[in-house]
Amino acid sequence: MLNEPLINSDDEPQQHPLSFPPYLLAYLYVGHFLARWGARMWEFSVGLYMINVWPDSLLLAAAYGVVESGSTALFGPFVGQWVDNFTYVKVVRLWLLSQNLSFVIAGVTVIALLVFEDMLSLKSPAFISLVLLINLSGAVAVLSTLAGTILVEREWVVVIAEGQPPGTLTKMNSMIRRIDLSCKLFGPVLTGFVISFVSLTASALILALWNLISVCFQYWLLMSVYNGIPALSESSHKRLQRRRDNEAPNDVPNDHQRSGGNQNSYFSAWRVYLEQDVVLAGMALALLYFTVLSFGTLMTAALEWEGVPAYIIGIARGISATIGIGATFLYPLLESRISTLRTGLWSIWSQWSCLLVCVASIWVQNRRGAAYMLMGEWLCHVSDFGCLIYPSSSKCKIKYQNVIGAWLEGYKTPCNLLWI
Repeated sequence: MLNEPLINSDDEPQQHPLSFPPYLLAYLYVGHFLARWGARMWEFSVGLYMINVWPDSLLLAAAYGVVESGSTALFGPFVGQWVDNFTYVKVVRLWLLSQNLSFVIAGVTVIALLVFEDMLSLKSPAFISLVLLINLSGAVAVLSTLAGTILVEREWVVVIAEGQPPGTLTKMNSMIRRIDLSCKLFGPVLTGFVISFVSLTASALILALWNLISVCFQYWLLMSVYNGIPALSESSHKRLQRRRDNEAPNDVPNDHQRSGGNQNSYFSAWRVYLEQDVVLAGMALALLYFTVLSFGTLMTAALEWEGVPAYIIGIARGISATIGIGATFLYPLLESRISTLRTGLWSIWSQWSCLLVCVASIWVQNRRGAAYMLMGEWLCHVSDFGCLIYPSSSKCKIKYQNVIGAWLEGYKTPCNLLWI
């Protein structure tokens, strides 16, 4: 009796091994990092390229924003359907080829514009053709990046975690999110330092070389993951079989066809959303996306236009991302202490207080000082904005709440173009 252990060894938590080699997860993370780093570099630097190509106007930067957001709004749903209809191998190949090739073409085109700047007039056919090529490459790149995000973050992570030890899905999602945020933090900072202390041409060359070289490693890493985890190949075969079954002729309509297909379900889902008691609050929340106060293409170009160095913009963008992450930790703490309603009210009034700094910058005579005020205001404003966005996680409403926000975020750039 005295020799019995105090804790039964059978009750101790056991470490269940994965059903595949753990290094395959490292391959997945590294491949995802290589893809996201190139996308974050371009996302930050394209506004700086545009404002330097045409220093007297924000028109090129705003026009690129129109093309990018418009392509996402118009063709984003089709990209999702395309990812669902093809096998994993085909999606990986087309995604990596289109994304990296688009960034390489965009980088080389930017180099041509910067090197032959003195030889190209703004109205020459060569200049217009190169600008159009940059816009087209950027649109293809953003759509292919969306396809890769859907494949890795929405498909592969879920399939790999099935049948694995508890907590595997949570850990994988956390790591994937951490990789993306790390690229968002450090990509603009390093790119800003290259632009400020070397040259714009050097940054465009690094962007093109990065995507040209890394695409081979990305493909090898992701295909190693696919070939090493049987669940991925099994899921891919099931998708292919499901597609063949849907294409097979069938005289007897199924339940989906009797109900009118996706169209009726689409409108009925919107009807359910509009009947919610909080629909007005949801629309107000979505309107927060309708703003230029973010470190997007237009904001980055405007700050550069006002004389803020690129490395300062990169550092500020990294700080803003860090503060935005902090909002996800701040909300649960406030909600547990002062209730959800008071947390929302606190966030709204704090956000308005920060926006007063933006209004005050209008009367600042020093344009560079006003730009720094605008940039500093956003660093505080993004934390309150994150507190407002974080609670919107209702299962019934989250999908269409995000759709409205995405639409308004996409339409803000065309509206801003009218004022330039």
